[in-house]
Amino acid sequence: MRVAVTGAAGRVGRRLVEWFCERGDDVVALDQVAVPIHEDVSSVVADLTDADGLVTATAGCDVIVHLAAAMSWDPRESGLLHRVNVDGTWNVVNAAAANRVRRLVFASSGEVYPESKAQFLPVDEHHPTEPTSVYGMTKLVGEAMVRNLGRRSDIETVVVRLPHTQEASELLDPASPFSGPRFFLHRRLEQQRELGNAGAVAALEAAGRADELTLLLARGEDGTPYRMPICDARDTAAGLGLAATVAGAADQVVYIGPDEATSMAALIPEASRLTGLPLAEVRLPGPAVNYHTSIAKARELLGFAPRWPMPTMLAEAAEARQRSSSTQA
Repeated sequence: MRVAVTGAAGRVGRRLVEWFCERGDDVVALDQVAVPIHEDVSSVVADLTDADGLVTATAGCDVIVHLAAAMSWDPRESGLLHRVNVDGTWNVVNAAAANRVRRLVFASSGEVYPESKAQFLPVDEHHPTEPTSVYGMTKLVGEAMVRNLGRRSDIETVVVRLPHTQEASELLDPASPFSGPRFFLHRRLEQQRELGNAGAVAALEAAGRADELTLLLARGEDGTPYRMPICDARDTAAGLGLAATVAGAADQVVYIGPDEATSMAALIPEASRLTGLPLAEVRLPGPAVNYHTSIAKARELLGFAPRWPMPTMLAEAAEARQRSSSTQA
């Protein structure tokens, strides 16, 4: 099978390229930067705004997995989100149609749901799609375009809704654009200042530890700890690979993720124990982000089974942090 992967240089994209290569597939790795190549990978520097370039790059492919996206919650970047996630996805859809690929897999997001305002738990594929962020809205528009292609052609389409995904090694890295603001006090403070969230800034500043490396145990204003699904990039990639190859996945919407949501009340104290870093508990304005999801459909339809739970990820993160500290010393 010849498969094209957009966003192939990202944390999930790299893992997905490896997944296909281990199967013996030929891979066209598309991204704005070159992807490390071995004999089964053709690296193509491409931009989602280049409609003709996408048609050329995906010619001869049986499957396209569309991972590439812009991700931001900064209102000033709404235009970027639309150009990349809506216009760019439209170009991918048209490339799939022009090349008559067999299947198009679209990496969507759990943010198409109102994750912090779920109508029922666990959230599953039947939950109403009512995104509360611009990013989530652009992903829902992408879903609609991809599924429309399936209805008006003989191309199989699969929409895969993804959770928060991380490389295990970056969990305890304050410099990570994902882990940093999520797990470290000073990074969350920087983020909230940038976004202009005065209430959150005041709550974080009151913790009094912004001048030292401190883990953040975030709670809602009523004391409920934040809790959400956090998936290892290897598991996310495996789920996407199955969506691209399992016959029964055609024309389906499926959510993949971990078996259990991660509670900051469990994760942060354990991270503190492993690293020796202090922690600060902060009650942030509004309700806590506190939800969990069902992967029952992914298990039944794809045979998906997560292999890297949070305790394993955290142990790997602690080892990576220790190696980094030893190298710097």
